[in-house]
Amino acid sequence: MKTKPAFDWAKIQEIYPINREMIWLNNCGTTPCNTETIRALNEYLEGYSKRGGLTDVRRYPSVKKAIRTILSELLGCDPEELSLIHHTNEGMNFISLGLKLKAGDEILLLENEYPSNIYPWEHWRDRGVSISSVPMSETPEGFLENLKASITANTKVVSLSAVHWCTGMPFPLEEIGSILKDRNIEFVLDGAQGVGLLPVKPREFGISYMSFPAWKWLLGPLGLGVLYVAKEKLENLYFPFKGTSSVVNDEVYLPYREELKGTDRYEISTVNFIDWVYFQSTLEMLNDITFPIVMNRVYEIADYLSERLREAGWKLASDHFPDFKTGIVVAEKEGTSAEEVVHNLKKNGVMCAYRLGRVRFSPHIYNTKEQIGRVLELLPK
Repeated sequence: MKTKPAFDWAKIQEIYPINREMIWLNNCGTTPCNTETIRALNEYLEGYSKRGGLTDVRRYPSVKKAIRTILSELLGCDPEELSLIHHTNEGMNFISLGLKLKAGDEILLLENEYPSNIYPWEHWRDRGVSISSVPMSETPEGFLENLKASITANTKVVSLSAVHWCTGMPFPLEEIGSILKDRNIEFVLDGAQGVGLLPVKPREFGISYMSFPAWKWLLGPLGLGVLYVAKEKLENLYFPFKGTSSVVNDEVYLPYREELKGTDRYEISTVNFIDWVYFQSTLEMLNDITFPIVMNRVYEIADYLSERLREAGWKLASDHFPDFKTGIVVAEKEGTSAEEVVHNLKKNGVMCAYRLGRVRFSPHIYNTKEQIGRVLELLPK
């Protein structure tokens, strides 16, 4: 039996012009564009310049179907459970404003959580709903125990991230979902730094609602996101933002319509279709490579960086959870200012992030081991 040849990553590295300008290691923050996506955008805009909305270069139904199909296969859900929105924060607000809670209920959030999973819940305090935090832990097992200890008889919603944005630690989503299902608690997920990096399966993990952006591990455009609502939960949500595109047969404006679409009711009105074309391009590239190969490549680069950092005397957050894969490398070194390190790397064309007193790196498939070597050369000895 012939061995399948290794994927030629040089082809991917070549289509990312940023590699000729700098070393981008902040992919769980934002991601750059590639030349194939630029070609797709130019092709669409050329067609739009000639025929406007009548162009056949890219059509709304086919682009939407392509995006939803790839994402639904990645997530293990129904395409109709997905809606294309603007960003994670918007999706979390749709979810929070739609839930039917009452005074005395409790919402549990993560300690030191990213703001997009904090601010959308704050309005509930004005209605007598309490908001509490689950203490963070250095290990997934420790966090699971903290969560169990934090749940009370009044807990109705737990909203967490797939990955801690400061440490890169993945949360044990399947175990969390099982615990919450047994207690009849709604599980809401901010999938921003997890989808495309980890196997996030909302239906398998008991996640009722999830929101995530296009522009991190999925390499899509800024200002585009995705909302997931389990189909059996959709009609339980209050829907406060009805718009032209929220109703069935929305191209027929009169008479006014009452029947809402499925989850894509949250697209509200005219979409930024150029972003959809961009997203279709990056998703198709990742899907052609296959997501398992993509994820393993990210892990490979991250593991290489981790080993080199350890050799240089750095301590890694991931050493506390060695059995959990992550493409986010968070490091610190005694006697070294992480903030100064990040500043110096940026001056030398290396983009990473400063988080809670540590340096956070997040490589992607277009990064190279040679780039990692250059980063190590720039670190203080």
